[in-house]
Amino acid sequence: MKFIVSSSYLLKQLQVLGSVINSSNTLPILDNFLFELDHNELTVSASDLETTMSATLSIDSTSKGSVAVPAKLLLEILKTFPEQPLTFTVEENNTIEISSNSGKYALAYAPGEEFPKAVNLEEPSVTLVPADVLATAISKTIFAAGNDDLRPVMSGVFFQFSPEGLTFVATDAHKLVKYARTDVKASQVADFIMPKKPLTILKNILSTSDAEVKIEYNDSNATFSFDNYILMCRLIDGKYPNYEAVIPKENPNKLMIDRSQFLSSVRRVAIFSNKTTHQIRLKIAGAELNVSAEDIDYSNKAEERLTCDYQGDDMQIGYNSRFLTEMLTNLQSDMIMLEMSLPNRAGILTPVDGLEEGETVTMLVMPVMLNS
Repeated sequence: MKFIVSSSYLLKQLQVLGSVINSSNTLPILDNFLFELDHNELTVSASDLETTMSATLSIDSTSKGSVAVPAKLLLEILKTFPEQPLTFTVEENNTIEISSNSGKYALAYAPGEEFPKAVNLEEPSVTLVPADVLATAISKTIFAAGNDDLRPVMSGVFFQFSPEGLTFVATDAHKLVKYARTDVKASQVADFIMPKKPLTILKNILSTSDAEVKIEYNDSNATFSFDNYILMCRLIDGKYPNYEAVIPKENPNKLMIDRSQFLSSVRRVAIFSNKTTHQIRLKIAGAELNVSAEDIDYSNKAEERLTCDYQGDDMQIGYNSRFLTEMLTNLQSDMIMLEMSLPNRAGILTPVDGLEEGETVTMLVMPVMLNS
């Protein structure tokens, strides 16, 4: 088994696949890349058993075969090469030899058969989504997913597909984000919960792609195919909470304000808030928004006044500044709308401008009780 490949081309593909590999694996074989050679096509795979990703590379070869090559070692050596062709040859003594312009390097390999086989989806449902839409949906929602191992369903992003459009939801019970598109549709109704890790990998590579992503899914697994990549992952098992029930429908108090001005004000004032509750207080009366925080233990306090467009009753409401900051940072619009009903009901944050046709973003933030 022998093939020739460009060093920078191989490195670029392996760096993407390397993000799948865990720093500590239960099975030693998972510390390897699987190389499967079929004449001019080389398929490289990486797996952590939950997520498997493969890339297909065009190379120069006439042979067939499969070997598992140590991932860390291979990435380290590839990073040091200037752009040049590398020749990989599988030798008799259980090593794979890499020949460059300046030298030869031998790595021990494992038989390719030991590498876990990827699951084959039988009769999956299929939906096509443009790469930029999927990348936006992931980056708009993933930050709101929880980290609680006791509630695994909330540690992922909920995908809801229907002929009316696509909806992506993430929540950790303190904040919730719902991202919907009506301009991309699925043929039938389906929903599943995607784990964070494969979504993070997808987000990083989709942002540079203009392909269409083919999503195939059944009850337990989903695959994403685009360009020369296929990413397959096990879905989170369980029923997603009824998120529609927590979004308040009647919100008579509406506050419209410049997003970046509000964000920098919250960031500054939050420095003076209590380090465990991160509580800031919003006091709204007329066209004035008063943002304040106080840490009684250290006698620190801060207060800022902003002008805003407000319709509704005068009110005071408390929020965790970290959640507000995350949400305001994630929105790209110039103006935002904060809709509220009562100081103990969730507030709804939505962008006023900067959305594409058929795109909606709804963010929900739970208030904290104010100690007067």
